[in-house]
Amino acid sequence: MANNLLTPDELTALAEGVQDGPIPVDTGFNTAVRVKKHDLASEDSSLGVNVTALDMINERFIRMFRLGLVEMLRSSPKVNPLQVQIVRFGDYLKGLQAPMSVNVVRMNPLRGYSIVVLDPTVVFSSLDSFFGGFGKGVGQLPPGRLFTPTETRIINMILDVFFRCLKDAWSPVMPVDFELVSSEINPQFAQIADENDLVILSRFDAEGNMDARGFIDLVHPYASLKPIRELLRSRVQTGDGNEESDKQWSEELSVAVDSASLELRVILGAIDSSIGQIEAMQEGDVLFFKKPELARLMVNGLPAFDVQVGSLGAQTAVQIERACIPDLQ
Repeated sequence: MANNLLTPDELTALAEGVQDGPIPVDTGFNTAVRVKKHDLASEDSSLGVNVTALDMINERFIRMFRLGLVEMLRSSPKVNPLQVQIVRFGDYLKGLQAPMSVNVVRMNPLRGYSIVVLDPTVVFSSLDSFFGGFGKGVGQLPPGRLFTPTETRIINMILDVFFRCLKDAWSPVMPVDFELVSSEINPQFAQIADENDLVILSRFDAEGNMDARGFIDLVHPYASLKPIRELLRSRVQTGDGNEESDKQWSEELSVAVDSASLELRVILGAIDSSIGQIEAMQEGDVLFFKKPELARLMVNGLPAFDVQVGSLGAQTAVQIERACIPDLQ
């Protein structure tokens, strides 16, 4: 095998040339490219699902969900959405402690499974309100404590309202349907994703009477919403997607505005004076002022047009000459 390595003298000459400058070192392709670290084993949450669209969906959902709870419980619990977060599934599970109402659901037509987690405080507060109480919550439950048939019935009623309102909230974006797959009391058994996989967390804080505070979580695997990321992004740009409803609302608003009453006043002139001069005025005094070329037509106290004052038959009238340009200084 031939030895193609440089000799020591050639290496010395090459090093001196690079150091002194005769040999250029910035030649080649893509010399301005900078390296950015990327972990192929992790998922990049900055490219994909637009959580702003999910925040808008949650805002629509929560308005309907409050009304649904009022009809079911005959009380008005305070339920507010928090900002949507993208977290790792393992980190989310660390913040939960059994027993909880963990419900695995299928959100058709999206792939994969999601979970709806009800805090026990929400369950017992709803149970108390349903049977005429004050919505009192519950303290810490034993880890292995199961929900009774009555409590399970209340959970199913809450889920029915939850799914119905969420379906309506998603309708401007896409038609969805929810299917309850299974229910658990231990969040560790609801493995909808691996520990290192990203999930999208929508948390709703619920506050009843007697300082009963809990939460309701809706957790989607990040991969399940990623295929519709362009749809979510377009809905944020174009609105709810109900163009026909927006058009009808605009037309009705235009008709209502056209029939609104406004006060018109014609200002023939203005006089600068002082409080002392006004206090000294008496009956019969004459005020002199320079009449402007055009009078000013005021609409609800705001200058609108410059007009000519004249008469039309037996009536005094004004003729619009030009629109009034407000002084922005």
